[in-house]
Amino acid sequence: MKNPFSSVRIFFTEIIGELQKATWPTRTELRNSTVIVIAAAAILGLFTSISDFALVQVVDVLTTWMRG
Repeated sequence: MKNPFSSVRIFFTEIIGELQKATWPTRTELRNSTVIVIAAAAILGLFTSISDFALVQVVDVLTTWMRG
C-alpha cells in the first residue's frame, strides 16, 4: 500500500521547486503595477457612475414623457 504522506511530501516539494523558478517583481515594478491597477479601477468606477447617472436620467425623461 502506498503511503499517502509520500504523495503530499512530493506535492509540496514540487510546489517549492516551481516557486523558486518563478520570477518575482521588484519593489518598483510592484509599485508601478499597483498604481496602474488603482488608476484603472478609478477610471472604470467613474465611467460606470457616469453611465448609470445618464441612464437613470434617460429613463426618467422617457417615463415622464410616456405619462403625458
